[in-house]
Amino acid sequence: MNIDLLSNLVITRVSFVATLYTPKNEKIKRTNRRRWAMILKHEGETVYTANGKQFLSDLEHVMILPKGSSYDWQCTKEGHFSFIEFESEGSFCEPLSISTKYGEKILRMIKELEYKRTLKDPMIELESIRDTYSILLMLTQSAPDLYLPTKKQKKICPAIEYIHQNYTKPITNDKLAELTGLSTVYFRKLFTSLMGISPIAYARNLRIEKATEMLGGDYGTLSDIATSLGYPSLYDFSRDFKKHTGIAPSKYESHKI
Repeated sequence: MNIDLLSNLVITRVSFVATLYTPKNEKIKRTNRRRWAMILKHEGETVYTANGKQFLSDLEHVMILPKGSSYDWQCTKEGHFSFIEFESEGSFCEPLSISTKYGEKILRMIKELEYKRTLKDPMIELESIRDTYSILLMLTQSAPDLYLPTKKQKKICPAIEYIHQNYTKPITNDKLAELTGLSTVYFRKLFTSLMGISPIAYARNLRIEKATEMLGGDYGTLSDIATSLGYPSLYDFSRDFKKHTGIAPSKYESHKI
């Protein structure tokens, strides 16, 4: 399971938040979890086993147990653990142990949420979802080893950043290559090999993705969207959009696909 999966979670409800104690050597077998769970073992440790792999759960390793996953766990050192169970679309078959340096802070956040849920505040469900997202964000940010770019990836980072900031403007390979300090020919070849798409096509895809977001809302006419995305005319926008999605923007807009 790639940690990137966490960024796509859409939490619809926090089912409950609690703290429990498990004695040493206690064992449990779980098949096809009904909900997602995030667990912080802040005393002792527990080892989860799934698909022949072992995953450690302690104050420095937060467990993510996806909906649909099956596993065994055994408490190897007695102690308490706190957890959040939540509803979200999507499932996965394998647990994930995320190394973190924020164990104490995450524990305080979970315990605070556990306390707030006892107060029965009318906004507690929204607060619960917000706080769960905050913890997940902290976990993804505290696992830099999963995101360290290679030397080659670092070379094209300035170009990627420039594209994301300027995709509504004319972009050339020469300009991008200049930002990276590479020759145009080598830059384009390197970018394409790493990203699986050419630099200009990458920028175009960002435009089309943004266009579909705009068309899904109610933020202006097709001409307004075309102008906002840097197209010289509505005709150019419609042609480009249909070429890469297979549907005219006017039809996409009317069906709110």
